[in-house]
Amino acid sequence: LPVKKVMVFLDIAVFEIILAYLEKRDWKEAFFSVLPQRKGAVPLGEANDSSKHALGGKDDEDNDSDSN
Repeated sequence: LPVKKVMVFLDIAVFEIILAYLEKRDWKEAFFSVLPQRKGAVPLGEANDSSKHALGGKDDEDNDSDSN
């Protein structure tokens, strides 16, 4: 996409989030009512266990290779 189209999309998304906040008075609800579900956005601290495990597993491998 051209940069100009992306910027217009972002402007619209920000505007929609602000409008949603004004209606709901809750930032979390506002963001997740506007963000597309297909993007898989989740609030910080509420990611599923498999993604945490995958990240933790990678860290463990890095630590093991450092000790050798």
